[in-house]
Amino acid sequence: MAGGGDGFVNEESLRLMVRGWIAEAARLVARSNLKFFPNRFRFQKYDAFAFRQDLKAGINVALLTFPLGMAYAMIAGLPVQFGIYGSAVAAIVGPFFFSSRFLISGPSNATAVLVLSSFLLLRSQFELSEVMPLFLFMVGGFLVIGALVGVAGLVQYVSRTVVTGYITAASLHIMVNQLQNVLGYKVLDAATIWDISHQTFLHLPETSWPSLLLGVATACFWLLVRKKFPALPSVLLAIVGMSVVGFVMDHFGLKLAHIQEMPFGKWPLTLPHLNFTAISSLASAAVAVAFLSVLEATSISKSLANRSGDRVDSNQEMLGLGVANLACGLFGGMPASGSLTRSVLNWSSGAVTPLAGILSGVFCAMAALLLGPLVGAIPQTVLAAVVICVSFSLIAPDQIRIALKSTKSDRAVFISTFVAGILFKLDFSIYLGTFVSIILFLKKASRPELVEYSFNEEGHLYEIQDKLTRPNPQISIVHVEGELFFGAAELFRDQVRRVCDDPNLQVIILRLRNAYHLDATSVMALMELIRYLRESGRHLIISGARKDVYRVCRDSGLLDVLGRDNIFLASPQNPNLATRNALKRAKELIGKGPADIRIFYDPARGPKA
Repeated sequence: MAGGGDGFVNEESLRLMVRGWIAEAARLVARSNLKFFPNRFRFQKYDAFAFRQDLKAGINVALLTFPLGMAYAMIAGLPVQFGIYGSAVAAIVGPFFFSSRFLISGPSNATAVLVLSSFLLLRSQFELSEVMPLFLFMVGGFLVIGALVGVAGLVQYVSRTVVTGYITAASLHIMVNQLQNVLGYKVLDAATIWDISHQTFLHLPETSWPSLLLGVATACFWLLVRKKFPALPSVLLAIVGMSVVGFVMDHFGLKLAHIQEMPFGKWPLTLPHLNFTAISSLASAAVAVAFLSVLEATSISKSLANRSGDRVDSNQEMLGLGVANLACGLFGGMPASGSLTRSVLNWSSGAVTPLAGILSGVFCAMAALLLGPLVGAIPQTVLAAVVICVSFSLIAPDQIRIALKSTKSDRAVFISTFVAGILFKLDFSIYLGTFVSIILFLKKASRPELVEYSFNEEGHLYEIQDKLTRPNPQISIVHVEGELFFGAAELFRDQVRRVCDDPNLQVIILRLRNAYHLDATSVMALMELIRYLRESGRHLIISGARKDVYRVCRDSGLLDVLGRDNIFLASPQNPNLATRNALKRAKELIGKGPADIRIFYDPARGPKA
């Protein structure tokens, strides 16, 4: 390569640059504390009984995984083999990185419908099946990088109400979108529930009655098996049983549309094609899928860990999902997330180690290679009816009731997420719901509580209900409780200034023992308050400051403005000692000289001051 001033770098510089990147990546991996196969210690005393338990759980999960894989591919608008391949690959790869021994990864309802809504408006630009490997590499890359930098812990700050609102809207999206397959016709591409419903209604005269009857019969059969025989694989039985009925209907001339069959004994290797236009168009959807995958996987693994007594690491789950999506990109799969139904089935079936999940993927892969041609015997209406039934079961009335009844903030978050999911693309509803929940949280956190206190004759602090009853009208002790970050600074300053409206007041003592996260904005607000008081010959004293608050005051220069004699650090042995000393300083400032101030003290916590 040419050197000099042409804007190019020579080969030696390029090699040094790549080595630097590799070295930095290696340091990042070392700092992340992520492990390969963190559950390997569970095989130290592995025996025949444990293997039988894992084998039983693997078979049970595989019986559910194979039909659900087809259903999720149908939801996403992909050929069914994408769902089956993705289910098998993710189930095999994920357990080598997960910290949870029960978590099963693979396609899910939530991610499948997100893929559908994200790609509906892009079908004129890209063929979904062709860009899927690239999309999966983007999702997997985001997840792996996120795990390396340790961002999985931030997921806990996303309100559960956001997930509830999204899942509810996504379930309705799935049901409305699959209704056309039950009715036996296709509608124009539409990205929102409203558009899909409108298009479906316009095409109602085209309804195929054989397709509708078989779809209704499938739903009834699924409900019957689920209610009368809950231990049996209702999804698999409904698909197999109703496919037989569909075969009979075809024989008597009642023609039905069928699923495209899979190639027998073939499993293609799919390499992503670098397309910067596609990367730009798919970036937002890839981030949304990665974000939703982490939400699902971490909530599932933590829930199962609470039941089993295990400990899980969210960053390990994020790494496992990332590698699973990368593997799905290479082997013709679709986006992988944590699967609630399969993970709970894995746990309830008595799985002992992650081998159960790996075995379920192996069995699913074997079925994909051996039973591919039989998939073509499944009528579309049968699979669509099963998808609608499974999606309906995801709507949780109890969680919706809790979200609507708990607080006004929860109600606002749920409604905004759900309505956005109805009117707009589903990835937008996730972003909007998360944004609203954070804004409402910041609104709550930015309201510090200010309570005025004084000492009684016994030396106890008590709350003053009326400033006219203040024992010393020239001194006010204001207890500050809550956050003092930038969002609370202005409100905090205005509240204190209202206290200062009393013309008799000479000294304000701010008790900051339970005030947190003082930052630059709060420091500037305090400086303005100090100057405001001094212009009228009054003073501000800080008591009970913790070490982190004192450090901010010192480093920012606030301590020089306040004066070192006007700040008193918190005492771990006696929480009221700093306020006692501040009160003595206040009496000196107003010219009353040293005072004998009594303060309650617990002798068991140290020597008396």
